[in-house]
Amino acid sequence: MIPKNTKLFLGLFFWLFVVFLYGPMLTIFILAFQGPQGGLTFPMQGASFHWFIALWEGLGVVDITRALKRSIILGIVVMIITVVLSLMAGMAFRKKFHGSNSLFYITVASLITPSIVISLGIALQFRIIDDAIKLWGQNHDISWIIEEFTTSMGLFTSGMGAQLTWTLPFGLLIMFAVFNRFDPSYEEASRDLGANSWQTFREVILPMIAPSLVGIALFGFTLSYDELARTSQTLGGLNTLPLELRGLTTTVTNPSIYALGTVTTVVSFTVIGLAFLIFNYLKRDNVFRNKINNRGPLTK
Repeated sequence: MIPKNTKLFLGLFFWLFVVFLYGPMLTIFILAFQGPQGGLTFPMQGASFHWFIALWEGLGVVDITRALKRSIILGIVVMIITVVLSLMAGMAFRKKFHGSNSLFYITVASLITPSIVISLGIALQFRIIDDAIKLWGQNHDISWIIEEFTTSMGLFTSGMGAQLTWTLPFGLLIMFAVFNRFDPSYEEASRDLGANSWQTFREVILPMIAPSLVGIALFGFTLSYDELARTSQTLGGLNTLPLELRGLTTTVTNPSIYALGTVTTVVSFTVIGLAFLIFNYLKRDNVFRNKINNRGPLTK
């Protein structure tokens, strides 16, 4: 038995940790709803939606709306690629193949490499590619390259690649954990019922691992949505919302920055909530597993 005093101490320590973890976020939420005379610290100066309206109208030269759209679109693309490649890699790694260990260590190595180093490395790589493209255009007298081409760095080239070095290792590790616990008897049962390889994957494997794929999608989107260090040197002329936020923290001195933080946090929590709803639905309503258990036909 744990002494009562020890339980009280552990409980107090836990709630202090919760306050330490979420207190700053709650503070930002509260200060975002100040009146027009509000500042960056307590006490609050009135209560209104003034700073959210100011945020909607724009913060100087920074286009928050477009930056938010870019972050969301990039996050969705990175999420889809992460889910697809993680699923393919998980299926491939179910059996040993030549070079599988080296490929695994290369993939997860980006988790322990400093993010800024990866960002600088990708930026340098694309600068070399840009020089090669410009040289090729000059040698072959291609006018649009000579006159218009500036860089191949961008949102869906170097920026997306930098973020995938962060999201893919997480997706791969989740897939390893899923398939390590996957019961192959379900696949055997589907083949006994006459299903081919594609039908087995579509009707058996995919529905059973679907909740885990939702988790990978959640990781992919949220890690991309708030990524800063890996994209700091790789986006070219466009910025995502985290990069705009970093710039605003040195120039904006009113609660509109808190309003922006509140909006972005609400977007994150909305995505997390949707992911949990989908996860619970798929976990509860797994009709394919029931079909196998009841030996229903899989070859329709």
